[in-house]
Amino acid sequence: MASLLDLIGRVFISSVFLLSGYNKIFNFDETVTWMEGYGVTGFLLWPTIVLEIILPILIIIGYKTQLSAVLLAIFSIVTALIFHLDFSNQMQTIALLKNFGLAGGFIFIAINGPKDWAIDKKKKYVRL
Repeated sequence: MASLLDLIGRVFISSVFLLSGYNKIFNFDETVTWMEGYGVTGFLLWPTIVLEIILPILIIIGYKTQLSAVLLAIFSIVTALIFHLDFSNQMQTIALLKNFGLAGGFIFIAINGPKDWAIDKKKKYVRL
C-alpha cells in the first residue's frame, strides 16, 4: 500500500511540471516575453520545457528518480527566487511558498527513492 501511495505522490508532484511544460510550448511567445521581463533570456525557455517534461516523467516511471528529484528541487528553488520574490503581491508570495513546498517534496523523493513501483527497483537476490 505504501508503494502505491508513493507512486500516486510522484504522479501528483510531477503533474505540476508536466502541465507547466505543456503550457509553455503552446504559449511560447508569451512565456518568452514574461521571462524577459524578469531579465531572463528567452533562450532558456527550450531547456526549461525539456526539463519540465522529461524529469517529471522519469520520476513517475521511477527511472533515475533521485537525480531527477534533486534537479527539480533545485529548479523549483531557483525559479521561486527569480520569478516570485515580490512580497508585496500576495499571489507571488503564495507561488514562492508553493515552489518551496514542491522543492521539499522532491527532497523527500530524493532521500527515500521511488520504492517498489519503479523501473529502477532494486532487485533482491537470494543466495543459494
